[in-house]
Amino acid sequence: MASAARPPEPEESVGTGRPGRRGAQGLSAPPGDSLAVGTLRGAAAPARSVVASPRPGKGKAGREAARRRLQLPPASQAEGRAAGAAGAAGAAAAEEEEEEQAAEAAEAEEPLLSVPQEEEEEAQPLPPVCVSPMRGMWRDEKVVLYCDQVLQGCKAEDADEAMSKYLSEKLKLKDRWLGVWKTNPELFFVKYEEASIPFVAILVEVTCKPRQSSSSCFKVSVSLAEPFSSNIANIPRGLVNEILEELEHSVPLLEVYPVEGQDSDIHDIALALEVVRFFYDFLWRDWDDEESCENYTALIEERINLWCDIQDGTIPGPIAQRFKKTLEKYKKKRVELIEYQSNITEDPSAAEAVECWKKYYEIVMLCGLLKMWEDLRLRVHGPFFPRILRRRKGKRDFGKTITHIVAKVMTTDMVKDLSSDTLLQQHDDLDLALDSCYSGDTVVIFPGEYQAVNLALLTDDIIIKGVGKREEIMITSEPSHDSFVVSKADNVKLMHLSLIQQGTVDGIVVVESGHMTLENCILKCEGTGVCVLTGAALTITDSEITGAQGAGVELYPGSIAVLERNEIHHCNNLRTSDNSKSTLGGVNMKVLPAPKLKMTNNHIYNNNGYGVSILQPTEQFFIVAEEALNKGAASGDKKEDSMLSRVMQNLNLEMNNNKIEANLKGDIRIITS
Repeated sequence: MASAARPPEPEESVGTGRPGRRGAQGLSAPPGDSLAVGTLRGAAAPARSVVASPRPGKGKAGREAARRRLQLPPASQAEGRAAGAAGAAGAAAAEEEEEEQAAEAAEAEEPLLSVPQEEEEEAQPLPPVCVSPMRGMWRDEKVVLYCDQVLQGCKAEDADEAMSKYLSEKLKLKDRWLGVWKTNPELFFVKYEEASIPFVAILVEVTCKPRQSSSSCFKVSVSLAEPFSSNIANIPRGLVNEILEELEHSVPLLEVYPVEGQDSDIHDIALALEVVRFFYDFLWRDWDDEESCENYTALIEERINLWCDIQDGTIPGPIAQRFKKTLEKYKKKRVELIEYQSNITEDPSAAEAVECWKKYYEIVMLCGLLKMWEDLRLRVHGPFFPRILRRRKGKRDFGKTITHIVAKVMTTDMVKDLSSDTLLQQHDDLDLALDSCYSGDTVVIFPGEYQAVNLALLTDDIIIKGVGKREEIMITSEPSHDSFVVSKADNVKLMHLSLIQQGTVDGIVVVESGHMTLENCILKCEGTGVCVLTGAALTITDSEITGAQGAGVELYPGSIAVLERNEIHHCNNLRTSDNSKSTLGGVNMKVLPAPKLKMTNNHIYNNNGYGVSILQPTEQFFIVAEEALNKGAASGDKKEDSMLSRVMQNLNLEMNNNKIEANLKGDIRIITS
């Protein structure tokens, strides 16, 4: 389906697409008599005056151009106008197009001016629209609504028909009602301040009547309702009437939002419209009916879960925004390809064919990225595939190691404690220092604030250490990147540093393979905490971990970790209703095969989940271990204490002199996945 421009949705919707492909049932009817506005509940939306140049009436010749503009996302509208319709069918159409382009060029030279009022009274404020019940739905309720009630187990190629049937049934409840039509400002104005007019909204009377033939999109007939109301106080009524006449009083149904104060049937229609908007904005993909999918509703459930994880913060905000931008970019590029192809009237030239293929492959790449999201759904548990593709450099050919000094200016005091035969290199950029490292090198960082993309590409055995107070050596992540510190070196060490995560989705530190040591470091997480993947090892001593959205330390099956004299606090800052995620806290172990964990003299406190959680997928083992753990925790009897010790021993968990307190869910718990 082709994406189309629509004004900002309620918070729940993330895209701007709407149904616009084969199989979507159209809705239309001739304009009916005006409905009385009646008493509308709630406060009216404020109307305010703006500065803009109204678009002059184009008459019949300009209607198609206006419609084309409506079908383009905001970012591509200017391009659409510039591209024009190079392949006009005849000389008359070409002349009309040239006149239109000349008029638009003349308009572009005009300064911004106030919308003329022409002695008309200002538009009244808009009444409030119906609040969508979908905002309060749990993810399970959304799954039942879409998978069981609307789609009813249909295949992808039948999804259009299912959505059309669902909406048509709801529209039979009431064929005339009041709504707010929200549309693109470019339909009304040629020049305006984008920030001041995000959309144009008009109070309209809606008359809808399903028709049997298919249409490229849902349509509905509208006419101005009384009193004349808009979000723009000084918009001329005559301009609105003229635009509606150009559109033949037919607008996309999904651009109309029912207003409050009408009967309960209208609330059902409002919900149905929101259900359809959300489906085409977020759940539908253009490739769905082109690829075989044995269980389409299961795929829809996965996308609902992905959306819920974005909403409740399971997927960190910055990476969620990146996903939304990718989805929007995919829709925009698809529209651009359709527009480009439609402008080729004869056999394409070699250049046109190449351009088509370029646009097509760009869409394929974006499609692949979106599929990866849907399949992996990057959770707070950390990365699901290797991030590092760089090969190890190994040692230098001449066998020497170098100490890299990272500071704006290097002085003799900085190197006075080094031996006289030490080879030195000075860098004012941490990234350059890391890029210059070979195995055995040491990077010495002096106080300051740094960023380094190469921290996510640690493959050689090096030492990175700060000089001075650890609070004064601050290394921040790059928000546009997925990873912060990632290592697959055999032995890498970070000492006396502060790592400050900003927007990356993976763990603040990820050990893919080999062994990493963190000594006397501060880890201020914004996404997930420290992740140790299968087969990797980690040692953390005298450090502090705080602020993680999931567990402070996440141990994957078969990993090894030693934690000594650390503070792990205020982790699991997820905003989620999912109980399995709310249990994560200070340390989380994933069992089968069990990771090995040794904890000594750690202080784990004030985490929103448990102090230590053990994720056990085997139900039978869970029951036995849970009983033993509960007995050991409930009594001071030596026999039961030894039983708890045996459970921990079976889990390769050794705990000595740890202080675990004030965690929201409790101190330690075995849970099922």
